[in-house]
Amino acid sequence: MIRRLFRPRVSCVLLLLCSIVLSYSTAVVSAAVVTLDSIEIFRTHEWFPSKPTVYFQCKGENMTVLPDVKEKHVFYSFKGEESWQPLTELQDIKCKRCGFYEKDTFVPNDVFDEWEFCASDFMRSDGRYIHYKEKELNATFLCPECVRLGGASNHSSKSNNSPKEMHWAVILVICALVSVVFIAGFVTAYKYWQKRKKQQEQARFLKLFEEGDDIEDELGIGPLSHIV
Repeated sequence: MIRRLFRPRVSCVLLLLCSIVLSYSTAVVSAAVVTLDSIEIFRTHEWFPSKPTVYFQCKGENMTVLPDVKEKHVFYSFKGEESWQPLTELQDIKCKRCGFYEKDTFVPNDVFDEWEFCASDFMRSDGRYIHYKEKELNATFLCPECVRLGGASNHSSKSNNSPKEMHWAVILVICALVSVVFIAGFVTAYKYWQKRKKQQEQARFLKLFEEGDDIEDELGIGPLSHIV
């Protein structure tokens, strides 16, 4: 009986837990698309007068070649709809090591600049972030969604609250909530089981009493037989 009562209770608890975890994961792991709005390179690293191959890349991700960027001191602007867009996606809880590079054939690729790329860098209301490196480049990124993500969490180097601490705090809250729900479900199920048991005992007693009356009537030893 208790097991059958617990099954719907456990299912409700699991559904509640899953919904909480999913909502927390969605809030924390939300990703925002980043596109390149404009770029200007101030130099090339080629020894010979040839067109450079400039690309953007974050650690662990594929490179994104910028096919139009071939000349220094030329301002290139983009619509965000190019075939090679977007550049990457940013999350509010983790930065990426990204950079602009110049591809070489026989030697290691040259570096325009590389840095920790974070959603909290997008502090302007229009969702733009300008990255400038002296004598190398000036690039503008566009990410309207990063404004919301950046406002929800501070930059890793400026934040007073560690993401790990926030993570454990949420886990503790979830555990406490699940414990309360489980205890409440257990108490409710136990009370219901006691009520059902009491009703069954009363029904069994009444049934025995009725059977006793029937036996007395058949044997003729009921109240009327005593009077006669």
